[in-house]
Amino acid sequence: MRPWLTLGAVAAVLFALAYAEEHGPRRAISYARDWVTLALLLAAYREMDWFTPRHFDNHLEKVWIVWDRTLLHALGLRQIIEWTGPWVPSVLEISYLLVYAVGPFLVAMVYVHQRRQWIGWILFLYVLGTLAAYGLFPYFPSSPPRTVFPQQDLPGVTTFLRRFNLFLVRGYGIHSSVFPSAHVSSAFSAAWALLLFVPDKKVLGWGMAVYATLVSIATVYGRYHFAVDALAGLGISLAAAGVVRALAARHASVS
Repeated sequence: MRPWLTLGAVAAVLFALAYAEEHGPRRAISYARDWVTLALLLAAYREMDWFTPRHFDNHLEKVWIVWDRTLLHALGLRQIIEWTGPWVPSVLEISYLLVYAVGPFLVAMVYVHQRRQWIGWILFLYVLGTLAAYGLFPYFPSSPPRTVFPQQDLPGVTTFLRRFNLFLVRGYGIHSSVFPSAHVSSAFSAAWALLLFVPDKKVLGWGMAVYATLVSIATVYGRYHFAVDALAGLGISLAAAGVVRALAARHASVS
């Protein structure tokens, strides 16, 4: 019953927006749609918890952890990160935390740089890169490495920011899957959207790409995700960018 109620509520919101835009203050409603899109994306995230299995056999995680330990220990990623003490770990935790603000930041930059004519394509890429990750969750039921392998491979530096992030993921996170990382896919999708549709402000797009890279490292170092989750998130964002770029080019040629 709950899925049907949610579906009905979302359909009602979309219908109300369409009706209001046709019969009310069109410009104001148009702007409201930008932000409703982000709110519905959050609702979609929460819905993924409906696919949480009753039991995890952890067969995927037992393969993924081998690759992680090679990266963290054999190749020295953890040692490199912790060489500065708490500074780099803190930057990584801040990056992980700020993922929740990527959508609002993306829309705000569109407004600030007066590119709203591209808001549809920009949000399409961002939403596609995020929802494509969500859509794979039911097919790869898995748990984060910090819970499957407790007290193993954890960061050697614990900061207030890490404790706060752990509080958030325990209380408000979903538990159906960690593959692929939607944190990574959404951050990189935002970067590609800015590079494609705000090309004269490359500092925005490349800055977001650097930020998305920090998020990717943070997910692995903090044991929120396996390295393969982050890599898959990057791949999904690139696929979404390719699809949107092709569709936008086709639309421009037809117009």
